[in-house]
Amino acid sequence: MSEPAAAVEVGAVRAATAELVEAFARLLPQLSSSARPLTLPDLEDIISAPCNTLLIARDPAAGDRIVGTLTLVMFRIPTARRAWIEDVVVDSEARGRGVGEALTRAAVRLAQQGGAKTIDLTSRQARVAAHRLYEKAGFHVRDTSVYRYGPKPAS
Repeated sequence: MSEPAAAVEVGAVRAATAELVEAFARLLPQLSSSARPLTLPDLEDIISAPCNTLLIARDPAAGDRIVGTLTLVMFRIPTARRAWIEDVVVDSEARGRGVGEALTRAAVRLAQQGGAKTIDLTSRQARVAAHRLYEKAGFHVRDTSVYRYGPKPAS
C-alpha cells in the first residue's frame, strides 16, 4: 500500500538555489534523456517568468530532500485563461508514495485559484502509472491531436 500524499510537502519555489540545481540534475534525466542540465541562471529564468509556477515536493522522511517537481504554466488567450502542467517528475526512489498526486493536486488548486478555465497536460503512452495518477486527480483523455513543429523522430 502506498503512503498518503500528505507524506510530502509541496510548495512553490521563490528563488533558485544550489539545492535546486542539484535536484534538477538528479530528476531531469529521469524525465527526459535529451534534457540538458539546468544551471542557476536557467532556473532563475524559469522561476522569474510571470506565467510559470515551479512546484517542488519535499520528503520530511528523507531530510526534506526534493523528491519531485512540476511546472504550472498559466496564460491568457482570447478564449480564456488557461493552465498547462509540464515536466512532472518524481524521483524513482519516491514513486508510489503520493508525490506525483500531491504535486498535481497543488497545481490544480493554483490553476483554479488563478481563474484557469481549463487545465491540460500531456503524457507519453508508455507512462501507465502517470495516466492512472492523472485520472485519479480528475483529468480525462481528450479527443485531440498534439502537433509538434520540426523533424519527425526516428521510429
